[in-house]
Amino acid sequence: MPQSSALISGVQSLVVYETRARYFIVGSNQAQTKHRVLKIDRTEPKDLVIIDDKHVYSQQEVRELLGRLDLGNRTKIGQKGSSGLSRAVSAYGIVGFVRFLEGYYIVLITKRRKMADIGGHSIYKVEDTSMIYIPNDSVRVTHPDEARYVRIFQNVDLSSNFYFSYSYDLSHSLQYNLTMLLRPWELSSTVEPSVDEEHPSQSRQDSFDIFEDEGLPMQVVNGLKNEPYLKYVWNGKLLERVKDIVHHDWLMYIIHGFCGQSKLVIYGRPVHVTLIARRSSRFAGTRFLKRGANCEGDVANEVETEQIIHDASVMSFTAGSYSSYVQVRGSVPLYWSQDISTMMPKPPIRLDQADPYAYVAALHFDQMLQRFGSPIIILNLVKKREKRKHEKILSEELYPAVINLNQFLPPEHCIDYIAWDMARYTKSKLCNVLDRLSMIAENVVKRTGFYINRSDFYCHTLRPDERWGDVGGHVTSTGRLQTGVLRTNCVDCLDRTNTAQFMVGKCALAYQLYALGMIDKPKLQFDTDCVRLFEELYEDHGDTLSLQYGGSQLVHRVKTYRKIAPWTQHSKDIMQTLSRYYSNAFSDADRQDAINLFLQVYQPSEQRPHLWELPTDFYLHHKSSMALAQERRSYTYWWSEGVLDFLPVAYDEVACKDNMRKVKVKRVNRYDEAIDIYTEFFKPYELTSFDDTFCIAMTNSAREFMPKTVGVDPSPFTVRKPEETGKSVLGNKSSKEEAVVQRKTAASAPPPPSEEAISSTSEDDSEDDREDDGSVSQRSTPIKLLTESGDSTRTHEECQQQLPVRAPYGINLDELPADEDLLIYQRFAHLGKSQHKVERNEAVHLADFICLDPVSLFQEDSVYATAPPKVDPDSREVYEGHVMTGQGQVRSLCREDVLMYREYIKNRYM
Repeated sequence: MPQSSALISGVQSLVVYETRARYFIVGSNQAQTKHRVLKIDRTEPKDLVIIDDKHVYSQQEVRELLGRLDLGNRTKIGQKGSSGLSRAVSAYGIVGFVRFLEGYYIVLITKRRKMADIGGHSIYKVEDTSMIYIPNDSVRVTHPDEARYVRIFQNVDLSSNFYFSYSYDLSHSLQYNLTMLLRPWELSSTVEPSVDEEHPSQSRQDSFDIFEDEGLPMQVVNGLKNEPYLKYVWNGKLLERVKDIVHHDWLMYIIHGFCGQSKLVIYGRPVHVTLIARRSSRFAGTRFLKRGANCEGDVANEVETEQIIHDASVMSFTAGSYSSYVQVRGSVPLYWSQDISTMMPKPPIRLDQADPYAYVAALHFDQMLQRFGSPIIILNLVKKREKRKHEKILSEELYPAVINLNQFLPPEHCIDYIAWDMARYTKSKLCNVLDRLSMIAENVVKRTGFYINRSDFYCHTLRPDERWGDVGGHVTSTGRLQTGVLRTNCVDCLDRTNTAQFMVGKCALAYQLYALGMIDKPKLQFDTDCVRLFEELYEDHGDTLSLQYGGSQLVHRVKTYRKIAPWTQHSKDIMQTLSRYYSNAFSDADRQDAINLFLQVYQPSEQRPHLWELPTDFYLHHKSSMALAQERRSYTYWWSEGVLDFLPVAYDEVACKDNMRKVKVKRVNRYDEAIDIYTEFFKPYELTSFDDTFCIAMTNSAREFMPKTVGVDPSPFTVRKPEETGKSVLGNKSSKEEAVVQRKTAASAPPPPSEEAISSTSEDDSEDDREDDGSVSQRSTPIKLLTESGDSTRTHEECQQQLPVRAPYGINLDELPADEDLLIYQRFAHLGKSQHKVERNEAVHLADFICLDPVSLFQEDSVYATAPPKVDPDSREVYEGHVMTGQGQVRSLCREDVLMYREYIKNRYM
């Protein structure tokens, strides 16, 4: 069976040439050995005419073609002064084609930046774009509203968190992309002819085979080109007009969300931790304008987050070790919204439409079963106890919907529902939020499992762990598959959701590292280099997603829930709350119009009202509400056909006919550059520099977090104190002086802001809930000021050098001490000298050394002997009760103890 590999796009750099009548786009691969030419007509005022001859040109052929075009478009034969063919712009890809009220525009990527590397497949971020009007000025029909549509379209900042790759499908998970390579493609009916069969005139050198002279058969590899998952593609509509006309190398799909990569160094062994978030392009929008779900089951703020762990010492997908874990966030799948016309910080939640048979929830969970398999686990973090119903409305509707859908599913594939009031737990003195989240995370990861492309290592036999046997998922001969997914939601799916996802990701990271043989047990502790690096990655991820949907960064972070946030965080949280409120009140409507126009949810036309004249965009996102459905889905068999046949494995990952037809297969030589990732990444054919090849500015655990002192354990899994790390745990990265001040003031500062201390515009607070739930926990994690042994002197000296004496001590050394103080000091010094001359077997009498008034409550007090103080009866009774309890003799509890125990049980388990 021949191996399979993903095809690398043959168009990675573009040059646009223009004449008065045509645009000629010359696209080439990275090695500049294969070229394609696209011709766009500029004489059509409102139509898009594109011609792609599907021919692959050599570099010499392209030069000759451009020379002939230049010669043929000159105004006079033989004239050399004014060229008929001019170079307009260079680019790295085509985002798409868009038309408003005049002619078409082409959107090009003119600047990119490498953000991550997964097995040699580079992931780029769009840095800058260019929008070019296609029709010539002589045929242009102007419209007065065209410029306004252009401004609205450009409000979607393509240089902000849009990503693409030439060889890796970002719209699918790593599990999907790697399992696709293992399918039996030699039986597929979608095999295309190779490049050599398409163009027999191609030179023999391009198809050179080293085994040809030896009489051995040519080594054939299946090159695969998969259809993207359009739900997470943001330029699908912009390319829809040309995708059936041009070669697939011209089509480059981009995703929106977040991509970050960090390097974990384990005793010199590089491990890359990659976090990819894919934001759904369906029912997309801003915070208060997009809530709940539409009539097709797509929910607002739906983001699929995937964490990928791989050993960077081996680059190949086939020979390397890779692991991934996927989780999802999204709004509650019901018909609900919030009225923002009242300008309230927290508009009331209202249910827009009755859905007694959970029709919209069924559509949503059908999509999830098809993509992720079972079990689907819902973690609902909204509040359950409120004086005035607000968030509780959603829980009261979602739970019956899940119960209704589960009665038709097989018991082993039912949807799990976990409801937990995270905001109320944060305010309790007796509960630790992250401990409870870690318990939920452990249960979730054991049920869903995770993906790894290797079977169990021998280290699992040498260092067995009882938790490893309980891990779920689908075990195959080549590794392990994740089956099912965790779906987390609160109201906004921002602050609480990000913390919950971090805890689940932290638990999954421990199992992934254990499966790859990096650690001896699947457990990671806080305050280790590994977890700090992972926490920083997740906070960047949460900030980015929060800016996209809510208009501000996160208000509550992991440090807030750990109660170790610095005292300066309170003011930052207030500023983020105000920023979020301002964005929601004044700029979200414009951003929503831009998103609707960019995604082509609204397409301008002369016969319909303008986008800014529409009173609402409800009918744009709920298209079926404009007409009666011809065929209504069953309320009982609410899943798609064939989905239940392969559960718990996801239907999209099964090698069935429907899925096989979505992939184009091309037989190519094993050494063809269209599948050669090594040549694509390292470029041995040209002189390169380290800055170009390794240009990712990723966070490094050894450089950023590992202690700088010699003799400290360099393992990233060792728990460290705040002073032992390159980056302060309090988040201060720049000033050494500020770090010392923060350590000094951490013990005396007021406790970090809790949920109700933040302004009421954040998602985790409610004035009524404050009165109902009582006081706030005042616990905070103590921070030690000094390190061990040798470091203590250094730290103390640094504090003395950097801080004035008056600040820590409150005195002025210029003034001489009083005579009485000097006399007391001399007596104390004399006492210290004398006690070293006394033998231990001699009786100690303070009167022999110096006469001092007694200042202690002890009858006898010295460095050698101490008389016990008197103990009051109440303290003696407490101690005797403690001793009796240890012997198994339990006293009857008083009423106050019973009430305290009941409060603890209610907060902990109910």
